[in-house]
Amino acid sequence: MYAMESLHKLIHQLTEGGELISATLSQRRKRDPEAFAKVVIKPVELKKQLFYQFAYHYSNKVTHDNVPAAEAAGPLMELFEQHLRQGLLCTPEADYQILISKKYKVSILKKTATKTVADLNHNRKKRYILDEGEPVPFLVELGIMNADGKVLAKKYDKFRQINRFLEMVQDILPALPEGRELTIVDFGCGKSYLTFALYHYLNIQQRRPLRIVGLDLKADVIQHCSQLAEKLNYEHLRFLVGDIADYDELDQVDMVVTLHACDTATDAALEKAVRWDASAILSVPCCQHELFSQVQNDALSPLLSHGILKERFSALATDAIRAKLLDLMGYRTQLLEFIDMEHTPKNILIRAVKGSAGEMPVMWQEYTVFRDMLQADPYLENACRDLLPQEVGTTSN
Repeated sequence: MYAMESLHKLIHQLTEGGELISATLSQRRKRDPEAFAKVVIKPVELKKQLFYQFAYHYSNKVTHDNVPAAEAAGPLMELFEQHLRQGLLCTPEADYQILISKKYKVSILKKTATKTVADLNHNRKKRYILDEGEPVPFLVELGIMNADGKVLAKKYDKFRQINRFLEMVQDILPALPEGRELTIVDFGCGKSYLTFALYHYLNIQQRRPLRIVGLDLKADVIQHCSQLAEKLNYEHLRFLVGDIADYDELDQVDMVVTLHACDTATDAALEKAVRWDASAILSVPCCQHELFSQVQNDALSPLLSHGILKERFSALATDAIRAKLLDLMGYRTQLLEFIDMEHTPKNILIRAVKGSAGEMPVMWQEYTVFRDMLQADPYLENACRDLLPQEVGTTSN
C-alpha cells in the first residue's frame, strides 16, 4: 500500500513527460446520480501542442475538457482525491492499475503494457480494441474480417458491436479478481461472436488465465462453436448444450454474461450470477414480457392504453427493477447503451460490479415505491428473496 504522494509522483511523471497514452477512472466515492460516473483521458495535439482531453461520462451525456499536458497532473490527481477510486493508466512501457481505499490508502499495480502508441490527431478515426488492418483469427473465421484484416462492409455493424462490448469489459477490469484463473459463463451464447471476443481480449491481449463456458439450447450451434474453439486453439473455452436454470456445473463464477435471453430467462441468469457472488455481470435483456401483463396504474392510463407504448414502458421498467434489485444485493449497477438505436431497439446493457451502491433503507424505499406504483410482482425479487437482507425481504409484497 502507498500514500497519495506516491500516486501524485507517478501522475506527474506520466503526464509531464507525455508518457500517458490513455487513462480510465471510475467508481465514485459518493453515490450521486447527477455526477459523472467515469472519466476517460487521452492525449490530443491542438495547434501543435500536446493536450490531454478529459471526457466526463454522465448517465445521459459526455462532456470534454482539453488541458495542456504540463497542467494535466492537477485535475487528474483531483479526480482521484475527491471523486473516483479506481483507474487504469496506460503507457508504452506498462499499465498501472490504481485502487484507492475509503481511507485513501493507494495500491499501484504495474502490469504489462497493452498499448504502444498514442494517436494525437484530435479528429482521428475511431480506434477500436480490436482494430481494423490487423487480422484477428476469430474475426476471420467468423467472416467479419478477411485474411488481410479488412472488415467486410456487411459485417461492420457486428465489428462495432464487438468492440463496444469489449470497451465495457475494459472498464470493469479493475473489478475482476487478480492472481488466479478467472471463470466466466456466457448464458445463451448463440453464435458466440462476443464469447470468442471475450476470450481473445482477456486471454490473448490481457494475458489473463481464464476459462469460459458458453451455454445454449441449440445443439447444432454449440457443435459449430466447439469446432471453431478447437480450430483456434482456445483451450480453455468450452461450449455446452443446456438451459440457464438447470446449469449447476460450477460453484463459483467471476463474470456472468447473458445477451438477449428472452423474458425471465434474463432474471434466471441474474439470479445465478448473484448466487455465485460474481464480481461482474453483463446482461442485454430481450423480450421483457413479464411486466406487460402486470403493470397497472390509473395515472399512467394515457400511456398504458397504447400497446406499443405499454410494451416499451414495461421493458424499461423491467430493467429499472433489475438494476435496483442488483444494487440491493450488493452491486453497483449501470444501464448503458450497447449499440446505436438505429441497429436494434434491444440496445440496453445492464453492467453490475460488486460493491455497495448506496444506503440500503433508501434504496429499498425507492424500489418498493416504484414496484408498488406499477403493481408489479417481479420474478427476480421472488427468486432472490433469501438474498435480500432480512429486514428488507420481510417487508416486500
